[in-house]
Amino acid sequence: MNFFNIEKRKKMLHAYILLFYTQAEVPEMESVVKKPERHFVLVHGLCHGAWCWYRLATILRSAGHRVTAPDLAACGASPVRVDEVRSFAEYSRPLTDAVAAVPPGEKVVLVGHSYGGYSLALAMEAHPDKVAVAVFVAAAMPAAGCPMSHLLSQIMEETATDSATDSVPAVTGGAETFLLGPERLSRRLYQRSSAEDLALATALVRPARWFLDDAAMTESVLTADRYGAVRRACVVTEEDATWAAESQRRMASRCPGVEVAAVEGADHMPMFSTPHRLAAVLMEIADKYI
Repeated sequence: MNFFNIEKRKKMLHAYILLFYTQAEVPEMESVVKKPERHFVLVHGLCHGAWCWYRLATILRSAGHRVTAPDLAACGASPVRVDEVRSFAEYSRPLTDAVAAVPPGEKVVLVGHSYGGYSLALAMEAHPDKVAVAVFVAAAMPAAGCPMSHLLSQIMEETATDSATDSVPAVTGGAETFLLGPERLSRRLYQRSSAEDLALATALVRPARWFLDDAAMTESVLTADRYGAVRRACVVTEEDATWAAESQRRMASRCPGVEVAAVEGADHMPMFSTPHRLAAVLMEIADKYI
């Protein structure tokens, strides 16, 4: 697929979503209990887009909640090319803009997955008064006062995979990028998810950047007074073949006061493998802090 033909890609993306909404197994709604309305803002990880939340968003909305799921720059249906994204702040801007637009007096539940935890941290630093709680789902949760690159380097070491996996490094328009290949998606991320959702991901992932040398990563941009003042929770994915559950817990233990919950049976993509369990955990966390 030509990632630079943006209009064609957007049309194909919409067609894929329509196909999978109509043909994939729809979550059962009978078991959903209505609760006071919360506003969940869902942030995807690398190579993915807002499309990865379709099951979870359906469950949360059916329970009476609002859901916002932005495509970060050069992700999902974003018209931006990956080589056009000049910084990590620019990559994360669709999220920070969404949080900035929250009306005065309202607070949202931020939910970040995997690499999305770093974007979550920027949004918390920028708008701590608009976040009731930030939930890191199998996600990087940086420490206040430390460069985010410290945690990123550590996680990259812990999640290094064998040579058989097929993530593809490349240079796209002068930018160093990589793309999650079908073997890695199948073996490391989606091993407990349905074949339909794996096929959806294989079709829709886009090249991504790590932003390893970006100032937002290498400088101490997260402060205790802003980022550190937002309440946080960590959701551990117990059957994660990308980032081991014990490593996720070890990261959370370095952040005092962080609540830790777990999703049994979840691979790295719990929004696909265990969407009802993840929704229940998120709603329970939201009820505690709002």
